[in-house]
Amino acid sequence: MAIAGIIQKNGIEMEYCKFGRGDKVFVILPGLSIKSVIGSKDIIEKNYSIMNDYFTTYVFDRRKNITDEYSITDMADDTVTVMKELGLNSIYLFGASQGGMIAMSIAIKYPELVNKVILGSSSAHVKPGQRKVVERWIHLAELKDRDGLCQEYGKEIYPPAIYEQGKKFFSDMAKDLSDEELERFVIFAKSMRGFDVTDELNKIKCPVLALGVFEDPVLDSDATMEIAENLDFRDDFELFMYIGYGHAAFDTAPDYKKRMLDFLLKTNSISENIEEGL
Repeated sequence: MAIAGIIQKNGIEMEYCKFGRGDKVFVILPGLSIKSVIGSKDIIEKNYSIMNDYFTTYVFDRRKNITDEYSITDMADDTVTVMKELGLNSIYLFGASQGGMIAMSIAIKYPELVNKVILGSSSAHVKPGQRKVVERWIHLAELKDRDGLCQEYGKEIYPPAIYEQGKKFFSDMAKDLSDEELERFVIFAKSMRGFDVTDELNKIKCPVLALGVFEDPVLDSDATMEIAENLDFRDDFELFMYIGYGHAAFDTAPDYKKRMLDFLLKTNSISENIEEGL
């Protein structure tokens, strides 16, 4: 069962959860979320159960006490502060979407902490044309259009069939959404404006796996391909592009976790008998 906790260090207050029994440390940095993902810790544990024999997994939320100007770099620094407080080092790091931006920033600035990094549907350079969906989310959140925001969020990150199944879930989420959560969402979303670490990707010293989606309506498939263009000269870089699973392929593609595990363990033989789609 996943265990939730709160870490306080140097004025930072951050929620996290922990599960698994492996001797290696796996850190998950979620993407831009309307509500804290820690409330779904048991679902996250179930989704990543394939990792449990090999890793102890930590999932970190964004810090609670934030300012109006809170950057991706700030998120990376705060996450590292909390990880160090927990005694985590030699980590295996996965960042989904905006979490991938934080993961890149950590791997660039703190290369000694990271053994391997996986980037899911992420971007090293969020160009204006790739922010259209996020800017629409910001607009809806600033209008306090709760249902509009939650429905648009679900519609953009999931394939149509999955979104249609989850419409009620997003409606229920909207009913329980506070003004504070809307304000936090806007700050986190605005942090993507101007984010660009393209010229610093060469500072990442560990192996990298980039997992993207060809029809990504949120950040565009070009975002993942730009990461690849800057790293594909390296023998320790791997790229895989999905078709038909939406921006949140990390939630929807049945082989996603197994593909991650194979990369993290650096061999197919250990996990070749694990069922596809777990």
